[in-house]
This record gives sequence, structure tokens and C-alpha cells, in this order.
Amino acid sequence: MLYELIRTIVRIAMFFVFRIKKVGCENIPKEGGIILAFNHKSNWDPVMAGITCKRHIRFMAKEELFKNPVFGGLIKCLGAFPVHRGSGDVGAIKSSLKILKDGNVMLMFPEGHRIKNNKKVKAKPGVALIAQRAQIPVVPVGISGRYAWMHKITVTYGKPISFEEYYGQKLDSEKIQSLADDVLDNIRELVFDN
Repeated sequence: MLYELIRTIVRIAMFFVFRIKKVGCENIPKEGGIILAFNHKSNWDPVMAGITCKRHIRFMAKEELFKNPVFGGLIKCLGAFPVHRGSGDVGAIKSSLKILKDGNVMLMFPEGHRIKNNKKVKAKPGVALIAQRAQIPVVPVGISGRYAWMHKITVTYGKPISFEEYYGQKLDSEKIQSLADDVLDNIRELVFDN
């Protein structure tokens, strides 16, 4: 209820800040667990995910954001849970798997952090590791445009990527990395300059 209320308020407010265009929303499965894998260029990206996807989104947020009790409480109500960056956070992975196995949507940024000037980085393996273990698809999503007053922002949802052929298998780190890189390549194909 709170999520829907805040999303509606933010969506209306964003109408007066950016010109937002959604493309490919039909590629988001209407039910079942999925990962929405976005490129990460700004702190606005989670907001864009929340207002362009009709389903309730859960997401990892760096643990430092929870130190402020007001802001931490707010993002927790909106579906965030903490992740300890820089180490394999087993608790965050377990939380992710539970969210997805319960049929929910989770937002992830395979680049791992904000990337400026479309710099190419290697994907973080977590997106492929979690999708393969949870046995759910990944929807690649590209955000194009510049976050500036009344500039056009296009959010493009690509076709779901399935790792079904790998379900139940124990994959080595090289294969997981390859699958994660494929996801990031799919995201990059959806990004264009405005």
C-alpha cells in the first residue's frame, strides 16, 4: 500500500522533471520471480525502475544507506535490503533467492556501481549466479538519456534471458562470469544516446 502510494506520488512528480518514455514493458512477465538488470548511470536509476515497472520491486542497497534511520526506514519500506559491498555477502544472496523463489521482482545493477560516460566494465557475477540458482529469467533494461531538467529519459525493457539449460548444475566461476557478461552485453544493446 505504502509502495503504491509513494510510486504514484513520485511518478507524478517525475512528470514535471523528466520526459520519460517506456519501451518494451510487455517483456516483463506478469507473475513469477524475475531479475530486472539495469545499467547504472545515476542515483535516479532505482526511481526509474520503480515508476516504469508495474510490479513491486525489491532491491539491494549498500549498507551505508541504512545508517540514517529515516532514509534507511523509508527505503526498507520500499523494498530495499542491505548488502555489504566488496565481499560475498551470503546473507544478501540468501535474501535474494527467497525474494525470487517467492515470485517477486528484484532489481540488480550488473555493473555493480554507477558508471559515468558509458565506460565499459566487467559485469559482477551476482546477477547470473542468483538467476541460475533461483531458476528465474533476467530481463535486461537499458536507461538512455541524460538526467537533466525536462530531458528525455528512455527506459527500454528487453526480452527475458533464460538460464534454463543451466538449472540445477554447479557452474564454475568462469561460466557464471560469462553468463553475467552476456546479460550486461544485452543491456548495452538497449542503451542509445539521446
